[in-house]
Amino acid sequence: MRARKRFGQHFLHDRGAIGRILDAVAPRVGERLVEIGPGRGALTAGLLERAGALDALEIDRDLAQTLRERFADRSGLRLHEADALEFDFRTLAALRGGPLRLVGNLPYNISTPLLFHLLTQRTALIDLHVMLQKEVVDRIVSRPGGSEYGRLTVMLAPWFDATRLFDIGPGAFAPPPEVWSSMVRLRVREQPAFEPGPRFAPLVAAAFAQRRKQLRNSLRALLTPAQIEACGIDPAQRPEELEPAQFAALARAAGER
Repeated sequence: MRARKRFGQHFLHDRGAIGRILDAVAPRVGERLVEIGPGRGALTAGLLERAGALDALEIDRDLAQTLRERFADRSGLRLHEADALEFDFRTLAALRGGPLRLVGNLPYNISTPLLFHLLTQRTALIDLHVMLQKEVVDRIVSRPGGSEYGRLTVMLAPWFDATRLFDIGPGAFAPPPEVWSSMVRLRVREQPAFEPGPRFAPLVAAAFAQRRKQLRNSLRALLTPAQIEACGIDPAQRPEELEPAQFAALARAAGER
């Protein structure tokens, strides 16, 4: 099967990288595993061997058929021809009897939208072990003050505990991508790190839409400088200088306006 550019396919084939991913996930029998984008089945075989059963989402119908043929004798594989961007993981979790563990080599062209979709499905999840473009993982785990720190960092912060695991070079894939990849673990927090509130998402989006502007300007439609100051934040600061919880304080103030 040739990789299809429209699906952002880069098939993992390096045995060492596959082994490291399986060890990081450490699946056990009885866990509710879901693989996003199994592709040619590089991880699928190992996940099935260790967990005994696996749900897999594959959007490419030709690859899905290849997987059915390859694993025809493995009743534990439950294959879904589906788009992960639209898939209802909450319904699957209810069907399987509890929250899910997600694993995947995510297509780089949909990785950020998919993470935002999974954010809305977090009540159905235990954790995610996903491979992403290295610069996306840099953004996820960044701290305030860095150039990588942004909307994605802040939006994930209340709900997920993020850990970079290891980097993987282009040669581990066919065809090789032009960038390095990183494996990241995202564990759903039992309790949010802070309460974001209903205005959190639009406020964060507004702030980082003009990230080089001071807060007094980027949040002009939502808050006055006096309201920003009342949160203990200098209106002259820029969004990349704030801790995630400070955005929650601003969102609460915006809701009171």
